[in-house]
Amino acid sequence: MCVNRHKGMRRKGHEHMIAIIDYDAGNIKSVEKAMHLLGQEVVVTRDRESILKADKVILPGVGAFGDAMSKIRQYNLEEVIHEVVEKGTPFLGICLGLQLLFERSDETPGVEGLGILKGEILKIPHMGWNSLKYPNEGRLFRGIPEDSYVYFVHSYYLKAEDESIVTATTEYSTLIHASVESGNVFACQFHPEKSSD
Repeated sequence: MCVNRHKGMRRKGHEHMIAIIDYDAGNIKSVEKAMHLLGQEVVVTRDRESILKADKVILPGVGAFGDAMSKIRQYNLEEVIHEVVEKGTPFLGICLGLQLLFERSDETPGVEGLGILKGEILKIPHMGWNSLKYPNEGRLFRGIPEDSYVYFVHSYYLKAEDESIVTATTEYSTLIHASVESGNVFACQFHPEKSSD
C-alpha cells in the first residue's frame, strides 16, 4: 500500500503516522525528507480525516503570514488544526508555522492568525546560524546541549506574551523567542530540518 500525497493512507505494519499539513508552504519537502531520514512514517496532506487520525502533526512554513493564513482558510484547515490541538495530539509548528499559531503579525496587519497562543510577531530580518539558550525546560531539547547552533531564516520573530512557554531563545540584535511549548503544542522559529550536523 502506498501513501497518497493528499489522501493519507497508512502503510501496513506501521503504527505511528505523522501528518505534515500541506497548505503550499515552502519547506514541506525538506520537512518530509527529514522525517524519512529519521525513519518516521509521514503523509503530506490537507485531508481533514488524515490529519485528525495522525499520531503527530507538523505545520511547516516558509513565506508570508497573510498568504499562509489565506491558504489555510482556502483549504479549510483552520478548524482541523484547532481540533488537533484541542484533542491533545502532539503538534509542531516550524518557522512560519510557529508564527501562524499566534493571533497576528506585523507582517500583515489586519490578518488574524490561528490564535492558539498569545504573543507578538515583530519585524527582524535574520538569516544564519545562532546558538540557543534554554530559559525554561522543554521536551524538544532533551539531550541537546545549551548553546547548540541551529539555522534561522525569517523576517519576523516571536515575542511571546507568556514567557513561561518559551523553551529556547537566541540573540540577534534583540532577544528572540526561538521555541515555545504549551501542553501538546510545540513550535520553533528555526528550521530543525536544516539544523543537523
